[in-house]
Amino acid sequence: MPLTADQVISEFSQRGISIADWSRKNGFKPSLVYQVLRARTVPERGKSHAIAVALGLKDGRVTPDYSWIPSNQFPADKKKEAP
Repeated sequence: MPLTADQVISEFSQRGISIADWSRKNGFKPSLVYQVLRARTVPERGKSHAIAVALGLKDGRVTPDYSWIPSNQFPADKKKEAP
């Protein structure tokens, strides 16, 4: 079950970890992480989605998964490579 923003912030506080430090160590801009934590809705795509998943605010996948798209409809730059 996903956490709330307040639960995530509380967990950082209990562990003595700053949000900015966590952000940098995980490759995110601190300002964007703060925006995600203050958001009224859970992000759906892009970096904000990746942050929400990493923080436990939502269930989801961070890397694109194109397996559900028929192979003849892949975007040109996202074609599967042969194994």
